[in-house]
Amino acid sequence: MQREVIKANAVVFIASFCTLVIELVAGRIMAPYVGVSLYTWTSIIGIVLAGISVGAYLGGLLADRYPRPATLGWLLLLSGVGAFSIAPLITVVGPVQWDMSFMARIVLITTLVFFAPACLLGMISPVVVKLTLDNLNKTGNVVGSIYAFSTLGSILGTFATGFFLIQWMGTRNILFVMGTILVLSGFIFGGLFKRKAAFAALLLVVLPFTPPLRGYALRPPLEKETYFHKESNYYTIKLKKTLSRCGDHVLDTLVLDNLIHSYTSIDDPLHLEYDYLRIYEELMNWQAAERSSFKTLFIGGGGYTFPRYMEAVYPHAEIDVVEIDPEVTKVVGRFLGVSDTSRIRSYNEDGRWFVMNAVEDEAYDFIFGDAFNDLSIPFHLTTKEFALELKRVLKPDGLLMANVIDNMRTGRFLPSYIRTLEEAFGKGHVHLITEDTEHGDLGISTYIVVAGPSKIDPADFERAFKEDGHESTLSRFFPPYLLQEYINTPKTVILTDDYVPVDNLIAPIFEERFGYRRGQ
Repeated sequence: MQREVIKANAVVFIASFCTLVIELVAGRIMAPYVGVSLYTWTSIIGIVLAGISVGAYLGGLLADRYPRPATLGWLLLLSGVGAFSIAPLITVVGPVQWDMSFMARIVLITTLVFFAPACLLGMISPVVVKLTLDNLNKTGNVVGSIYAFSTLGSILGTFATGFFLIQWMGTRNILFVMGTILVLSGFIFGGLFKRKAAFAALLLVVLPFTPPLRGYALRPPLEKETYFHKESNYYTIKLKKTLSRCGDHVLDTLVLDNLIHSYTSIDDPLHLEYDYLRIYEELMNWQAAERSSFKTLFIGGGGYTFPRYMEAVYPHAEIDVVEIDPEVTKVVGRFLGVSDTSRIRSYNEDGRWFVMNAVEDEAYDFIFGDAFNDLSIPFHLTTKEFALELKRVLKPDGLLMANVIDNMRTGRFLPSYIRTLEEAFGKGHVHLITEDTEHGDLGISTYIVVAGPSKIDPADFERAFKEDGHESTLSRFFPPYLLQEYINTPKTVILTDDYVPVDNLIAPIFEERFGYRRGQ
């Protein structure tokens, strides 16, 4: 009996370990297709739990009908096959343009890829309990021991994946290893080795598919222009070559998960491919003219394109970059032109934590908020409480500049963010800057929000450029009276640490931008 209990504990430990590893890997392997958001994790957790629940019910029926070790062996083996199937399935269904809402799309993809493996893994515990119990007087002890080891496996699977496995192995390697462990467990604990005919037949079927399976594990689908690929604890990082819009620069493109974060010209740090960076350039030309030196903070590093520009143009500027992912910083240092002798100082930590611990005596002249995109917005960097922290570490004449991707006409996040900044900096201290276009034509774009402890005079910006001989600028300050009409509507909310529905606010723009709504 004791031997059977030890065997049962080992089986449920392995099954639960693999289940939680697969669940955590799900977030990373889906990120290139749907981003990482509240909706992503809600779908993953819900679908995996649903699979385990259905599996537990079916496993109970199966255990009563076929209470033998071979049943357990086949379930473990099929669970391994299910783990092997995840990588090829996500490669096939991830890019499909489903004609449905964003949330429904995430749920559908998660169901197609993860429900079956979770269901198979959920069937294992009832079979283990059935095979182990032969004395009803010890039911409580046996079941308690089995569930204790099952929970222990879940705990260790969670910590091992989050803190170690993903960065060390990558998601596809992890899935390949988990599948292999489960298949081997089927033979070891299910007694399939004893069935020579079945074992030989299985080898004949499985061996021809082993190289393709390993290929899925080690070589995720990449464009031919991609020359670097790595999974970190935060992102799937890719680098690829492309040409600039004018065709005169070869650019290195940094892709984090499924979004392009920067275009970098290694030979020309003054080249700014994105229009929003050219707006930053104009704002800096305006503000830096009266400062012999200044201190700058970037919250979010990405490809370090504008920090490199600042380093080249302003030799007396101090430049701090807070980039949460140390692997991104390593990639930038290795491939994107930030040398060991650069004046750019990198800090690999959370942006809010950095600002909260910044000393007021060392305040910044300029803070750039560059951590937002249209799929994944760090909600804790959008709230009134964080805006007050930013105001605290800004000099009295300093500026906060943040880029926000949204739809000017229909989006809800942009006006809510501006209204939130007004709560912290004061009315008239926050402005919206758009590209040189008619306001009625503004749709999905990258907008610049500017705020400061002191009032900002848009007329001074235009006057300064005319004095320098510029006939026009790319930057256009949104008229203040129109801005107040824009942000003071029922659709806007003030974002606080207690109420920050960023994923809900940004979801419609994702649907519209990527065509998941009918008629968009």
